[in-house]
Amino acid sequence: MSDRVALVTGAGSGIGEASAKTLAKDGYAIGALGHSQDELEETVREIEAAGGAANALVADVSDEEQMASAVSSLIGRFGRLDVVVANAGINGVWAPINDITLLEWTRTISVNLTGTFLTIRATVPLLKASGGGSIIVVSSINGTRTFTTPGATAYTATKAAQVAMVQQLSLELARHHIRINAVCPGEIETNIDANTVIRGKNQTAIPVIWPEGQVPITGGSPGRSEDVADVIAFLASEKSRHITGSPIWVDGGQGLLR
Repeated sequence: MSDRVALVTGAGSGIGEASAKTLAKDGYAIGALGHSQDELEETVREIEAAGGAANALVADVSDEEQMASAVSSLIGRFGRLDVVVANAGINGVWAPINDITLLEWTRTISVNLTGTFLTIRATVPLLKASGGGSIIVVSSINGTRTFTTPGATAYTATKAAQVAMVQQLSLELARHHIRINAVCPGEIETNIDANTVIRGKNQTAIPVIWPEGQVPITGGSPGRSEDVADVIAFLASEKSRHITGSPIWVDGGQGLLR
């Protein structure tokens, strides 16, 4: 049994990995969930080497049975759940609307939106059993503040829907002392580009000219995963006890520029 337990999806790399490590430093036992066992085990090793507790949970967030099994394994190991970070997602295919196939559209929706739904649905009963908790959904500036990413129709639709889900559920879950918020990162140094396919960019791109790059506060450089993880840790903590149903942009001003 652990005093405080957090589930982080997409914990094998990028924002999910940084969030898992940051929450572990704050004293949470971590359920590190993702689809790559090697990456998850490395995250777990680093957490344990720093004196924390973690469990690797291999699952596809878009698969109902796999998610149910993973959450059951988490409870079997740690006995409770207090924080959920619904981070897993893909960029998918970015292309002109007449060029996106139904299969490509469905894949993005399944991972980003259905995956968020299944993560929340599987964990809310456990948060209720713990007397409350915090859910943090990792959305994006795309679809919430910015709509200029070339051909990213499916992606932006999922990110806008995630924020709508957060706002809808904030009222439903408040009576159970469960807070739910969204973080909306801008350009962050992660490996998400590895699952991005871009076609016909010249047909959809909207040029943006900014002499210092597209992230004003850093002189144009992308943010770091840790920049997002620190906000997630704040939303997980009691320091954010009066915040729910809120999107928080972590973009260095990028979304205002674009």
